[in-house]
Amino acid sequence: MAGASDHEDFFEGTEKLLEVWFSSSSDNEQHDLRNIDRKDWEDLLHIVRCEILSKMSNPDMDAYVLSESSMFVTKERFILKTCGKTTLLLAIEPLLRLAKNKCGLDIVFDIFYSRKKFARPEQQHIIHRTFEDEVSHLDKVFKNGAAYTLGRINRDCWHLYTLDEEGVTLPDQTVELLMWDMCREKMAIFTQDVSKTAAQATKESGISDIVPGVQIDDFLFEPCGYSMNGLLPGGYYITIHVTPEPHCSYVSFETNVPQESYHTLINKVLATFRPGKFLMTVFANKASLAKDNHKEMAKKDVKGYVRNDHQLCFFKNYNLTYSFFTRPVI
Repeated sequence: MAGASDHEDFFEGTEKLLEVWFSSSSDNEQHDLRNIDRKDWEDLLHIVRCEILSKMSNPDMDAYVLSESSMFVTKERFILKTCGKTTLLLAIEPLLRLAKNKCGLDIVFDIFYSRKKFARPEQQHIIHRTFEDEVSHLDKVFKNGAAYTLGRINRDCWHLYTLDEEGVTLPDQTVELLMWDMCREKMAIFTQDVSKTAAQATKESGISDIVPGVQIDDFLFEPCGYSMNGLLPGGYYITIHVTPEPHCSYVSFETNVPQESYHTLINKVLATFRPGKFLMTVFANKASLAKDNHKEMAKKDVKGYVRNDHQLCFFKNYNLTYSFFTRPVI
């Protein structure tokens, strides 16, 4: 990921995030995405222009650290998060064929594709240069897609594509913080001039304390940049990615750990990275422990920051809360 800065002046830390939930038209309980061979995953990621660096697993999930971010695989759910100039959407149709042919998972039960507005969209592959281009590609694959943009379209905003159906009814939630204009002191930890190993960067930055008890797989890039996946029992994960260069600094944090309130977790993340700006999204469906979290978020401020935008969407069986914060200039 950020190690690519060896070869260019700018690195697009902003990720493209794809989450696909599958089901099957048959009752065979052997359907499982985790049975797909690593070679098949490698071939899929080759289309996306990234590769597997490491893997860890628990009984519920396989987690992969990639050269550009992360991939998570459960029995019926696939998550791919890629940064830089990756071509994530080119993998949609090959992924659907792979799930059907290798696992018998022939139904897309739900899909979420999202990303923040790119800092330099002109550097992206033509399929990702505008959200309209991405929607056009997705609409060719899915007949019932719904596209949304939250935030200020002439400033920093966030895009979402999903299906206009009932979707996932199992308890499900996702919290994402996308941060930029980062603290230089904090970002220095994620360079090999300061940290000799990924484990050192994980500990000294405070990442290891954000979610206690998490199983960690981390990677420190040369000469700088950092990726981390964390697993917890029950199919829960966290993932963090850091682009530390001052002129394009960016950090993302994502988790599906269920909590009634994310206020404490959010403050831990912000204290760890000290961004100048951040965008936060919280998804929670009707069965989730976090289904009423949007009510608390509307009332509580985030210490040290000003809330510039706050939007709440109700669609399908999910609540989606979007907020954008900046640190006041002193």
